[in-house]
Amino acid sequence: MRFMVIVKSNEQTEAGVLPRKEDLELMGKYNEELVKAGVMLAGEGLQPSSKGARVKFDGSTRTVTDGPFAESKELIAGFWIMETKSKEEAIEWVKRAPMDGGTELEVRQVFEADDFGDAFTPELREQEERRRRQAAAQPPSRRTGAQPPRAS
Repeated sequence: MRFMVIVKSNEQTEAGVLPRKEDLELMGKYNEELVKAGVMLAGEGLQPSSKGARVKFDGSTRTVTDGPFAESKELIAGFWIMETKSKEEAIEWVKRAPMDGGTELEVRQVFEADDFGDAFTPELREQEERRRRQAAAQPPSRRTGAQPPRAS
């Protein structure tokens, strides 16, 4: 089972306050534990929402709003993707995270192919697997700089 652990933002993360060296060292040790245990698949911190944008979809209309965004309690400051045997195991790992007072982490299960039942046909499963293999095989230089097709 895969879980996304969402680190909620706060006033400091939204202000772009960087972690102290000591905090980075503690987080590094925690991440090493996750990797050694085979639990961590990915994990990153995010820049404040002032450096982001939102794209709202309404029929064929796309509206872009640049950050910052008003409600920091609902924003994400970082994440981990973990693979564990259960939600309870994911929660036990999360409880060990070196977070300070006021930080809130949210644990959400990632959909797996079987969760979609018969609607996720063998053809769609193969297509999804092919996309995942292709994405993983892309060299870093191909992952950046590509221009998306223009939205109409």
